[in-house]
Amino acid sequence: MNHPSVPKIAAALKQAAHAHHEYEKNALEGVSDPNWAAWYCAYVLGALGEIAAPSNLTDWLQNAPDSDDWASTAAVHIHDRFGDDDHQHRGVDDDDYAHFTGFEIIHNAALNRSTAFSTAQRERFGLQGLLPARTCSQEMQIERVLENLRRKKSDIERYIFLIALQGRNERLFYRTLIEHIEEIMPLVYTPTVGEACKTFAHIFRQPRGFYITPSDKGNIRQILDNWPEPDVRVIVITDGERILGLGDLGSNGMGIPIGKAALYTAGAGIDPKHCLPVQLDVGTNNQSLLDDPLYLGVKKKRLTGEVYCELVDEFVDAVQDAYPEALIQFEDFLTPNAYALLNRYRDEVLCFNDDIQGTAAVALGGVHAATRITGRKYSDLRIMFLGAGSAATGIADLMTEAFVTEGISEAEARGRLWFVDVNGLVVAGRTDLMEHNLPYAHDAKQVDFIEALEKVKPHVLIGATGHAGAFTEEAIRTMARLNSRPVIFALSNPTSKAECTAEQAYKWSDGRVVFASGSPFPPIELDDGTIWRPGQGNNVYVFPGIGLGAVGSRANRISDQMFLAAARTLADQVSEENLAEGAIYPDLNRIREVSLEIAVAVAAEAYDSGLAKRTRPGSLREDLAATMYDPVY
Repeated sequence: MNHPSVPKIAAALKQAAHAHHEYEKNALEGVSDPNWAAWYCAYVLGALGEIAAPSNLTDWLQNAPDSDDWASTAAVHIHDRFGDDDHQHRGVDDDDYAHFTGFEIIHNAALNRSTAFSTAQRERFGLQGLLPARTCSQEMQIERVLENLRRKKSDIERYIFLIALQGRNERLFYRTLIEHIEEIMPLVYTPTVGEACKTFAHIFRQPRGFYITPSDKGNIRQILDNWPEPDVRVIVITDGERILGLGDLGSNGMGIPIGKAALYTAGAGIDPKHCLPVQLDVGTNNQSLLDDPLYLGVKKKRLTGEVYCELVDEFVDAVQDAYPEALIQFEDFLTPNAYALLNRYRDEVLCFNDDIQGTAAVALGGVHAATRITGRKYSDLRIMFLGAGSAATGIADLMTEAFVTEGISEAEARGRLWFVDVNGLVVAGRTDLMEHNLPYAHDAKQVDFIEALEKVKPHVLIGATGHAGAFTEEAIRTMARLNSRPVIFALSNPTSKAECTAEQAYKWSDGRVVFASGSPFPPIELDDGTIWRPGQGNNVYVFPGIGLGAVGSRANRISDQMFLAAARTLADQVSEENLAEGAIYPDLNRIREVSLEIAVAVAAEAYDSGLAKRTRPGSLREDLAATMYDPVY
């Protein structure tokens, strides 16, 4: 049985309200109808004709919570009890084409199948004459896409080609991405998205996503109604101030939310219509952008201070009203703002910061997996970070939680975690530290990076500096002398900002390193013929599954325990074959399977901790799998 979506039910309820108002005004001559709820219910059933009415719907409507958008609130109630809209993601139903002309269909990315429309469909939908004569399978279309993609001479040209495909045939784009993710993800996200962001205004073709500027203050809720999809579940927002390791790119940073939203769909099957990329365009302090005549963002210095916070507050409040079920992912904010916004909202709304929490879960999962190679228990590890920004301290915070779950006190756990920044070892007494660094400022002498390695003797070295070459030959050889299997993560993105290359790590450690990086590196063959396949510690292993689990359970908060569950689950997905090749992350072509397992773990934590607003289904895995968008036609 096909069940109507939340927006369709809400629309029917609003029609019922209008019709009933006319009924009271005319038939009842202004007298209030005490049976209005039953009237609404009957109207909706007659209008939709597809659902059975909840037995308590009349009572529920009469006692519904006060809401500016009561219709959507009631619609969610109906939808949750009788055939979730989530379970309609297996494809576009033919009925979806009924209200469009043929020309509109082939220019609607969500509906367009291009040459894959059958002869019967071409006749039915008015497509005759609008397409070449031959009908092609989607498989043949993918072959054509790949042929054209591989003909391009540069990755930025491939990025432009793929974004154009997404804009004209959404399902073909996603199926191609899903089935060839190892080849294509580096083109739609890191490392190519870094180049795309730097040149965003120059390669701009078609508007995508939603922009908010200081001039919208006071009207953000109103302008959200301009977005065509009424049922947004995932929002990725950036202000563009710290894009990857590239710095302040202003509104050019929109490439990041666009890319992350696409990975929510490809990685975890969240329907693209439920995903909203947002650019908070508050200006830029990048003078080269301000001087660029083609730059598309606000040409002013950045908004800061209280007025900045007020704008973000208004946006978050507007989302709670317009999309009360939506998860907000904060992305690529400068460290002080990243922490300030996370601390401001984490206990109030459904949100997380991917640079702080997502990176932490991926890194922790990789360290857990690495212990299966090194043979050293997690509870025995000492870990050093080069770089003390939001990503590094976010990893340390989650690792502290993981140590505590192993029975170690919080104080001892923090004592296992050491930081080195541009001024040397982070120690107590330094006056240049930020608040998030203070828990890791130990009583020790301030020394440089190499001296710190010799002093602390870490088993794991994690780089989050945004500085290429920060892991020198001396540093890696020191780690290799201190450990039979040194664990080294060069996490900075894009590839040009990695602390070292995979080849350098293996060469300088005599092939003994357990290595992972934020951006992909090819397999490395050593002089003795040994081939290692370095793992990519990309956040795509975690954030799509976090989103699926949170949205699927209708969680009202994201907890640290959810990220711990995600990290443990990610580590469990690493096979013995992966480890034998030196990889501490699963094969990327298993990303949907991995995301589903993470979603199950996250949803289970939501239900167990009382953070889920849905009734727990009999099988979490089956329930979540049934919601996953399938782009096949």
